[in-house]
Amino acid sequence: MSLLSKEQIRKLMKEGKLQSAEDVQTMLKGLFADTLQEMLEAEMENNLGYSKHDYKNKNTSNSRNGRSKKTVISQYGEVDLQIPRDREGEFEPQIVKKHQTQVAGIEDQVISMYAKGMTTRDIQDHLNQLYGIEISPTMISTITNKLLPLIKEWQNRPLQEVYAVVFLDAIHFKVKQDGHIINKAAYMAIGIDLDGQKDVLGMWIGENESAKFWLSVLNEMRNRGVKDILIISVDNLSGFSEAITACFPLTDIQKCIVHQIRNSVKFVSYKDLKKLTADLKPIYKAPTEDMALRELDLFEEEWGKKYPLIIQSWRKNWSELSTFFKYPPEMRKLIYTTNVIESYHRELRKVTKSKSMFPSDEALQKMLYLATMDVLRKWTGRVQHWGQILAQLSVYYHDRIKDYIR
Repeated sequence: MSLLSKEQIRKLMKEGKLQSAEDVQTMLKGLFADTLQEMLEAEMENNLGYSKHDYKNKNTSNSRNGRSKKTVISQYGEVDLQIPRDREGEFEPQIVKKHQTQVAGIEDQVISMYAKGMTTRDIQDHLNQLYGIEISPTMISTITNKLLPLIKEWQNRPLQEVYAVVFLDAIHFKVKQDGHIINKAAYMAIGIDLDGQKDVLGMWIGENESAKFWLSVLNEMRNRGVKDILIISVDNLSGFSEAITACFPLTDIQKCIVHQIRNSVKFVSYKDLKKLTADLKPIYKAPTEDMALRELDLFEEEWGKKYPLIIQSWRKNWSELSTFFKYPPEMRKLIYTTNVIESYHRELRKVTKSKSMFPSDEALQKMLYLATMDVLRKWTGRVQHWGQILAQLSVYYHDRIKDYIR
């Protein structure tokens, strides 16, 4: 429906009242304000039950009692309104509620821009250029703070009783605390349920990454309803395996092969790097664990004297590096690295890269939550080859999942 007919628009143009986009914006602002004002007057009339000056039909002791001025933000800029009042103070306008400061989805726009990683200054400039609205950093914070109850509800929601695979990893950010900028870890958990659906199970902000904090994360997951996890895929953080076993003693642990390789080559001479990484590949690409161990022996013969710490690390962690060998290729590809959660982290980095630091844990949490909701909207299908994977899991973990498979 058009606000003005073509004839009216042409008449205004001939009269010189519409010569630019700014003129159109000003005209629409006036029309919008007039419309809101008339709706407020209609609400008052409906509330009292009689029209202004129509005292013959007045059947109430209440009456009009002037107006109060109010300025609200709209998509056309700031709009001044005269809010009708009644003598008995019963009138509660609905079109522009008490304490309402904006009437055109500005809050939604602020949250949308915040979710895209725009800085407070960028949001201010955008709204000012587009609508001529002056919005303070405090107001932006107030608007985005409305997310905090939603985040709390999401973070505390019940989880499923059994997950086929859970990926655990942390991503690090600089956060201001007590006047100092410190490194903080955002602990993330992604679960794949028995239907092959991915979900972010939660996010927790803590100082540094530690096995002790991960233990608190795992305990919280248990408190939210998780009874069993078949496989957990993690990096090589010291103490991680002990924390997992303390909470989920039956869970198989798969340490990330990519992290193991990164740790292995950390102190390798550049001239050896290409050859050494090529010699590692047959180990984790072997079709069976026995063949992988033979390849590890060959690797030790070649590199053991020069780089003994690499061999020690692979041998020490072997029981948790080799978990994936007992599964078919489809499952191996899924669990032998933490790629699932690292790709999720890349999505988070896209929206946080403009932030050199966050003013508080809450500010970081709000942005990560919004980015996560955007990621979850894209996770619509099942994990690839899930039918084949579930068939294998049903054999390996029959007693643990038989009651949960539909």
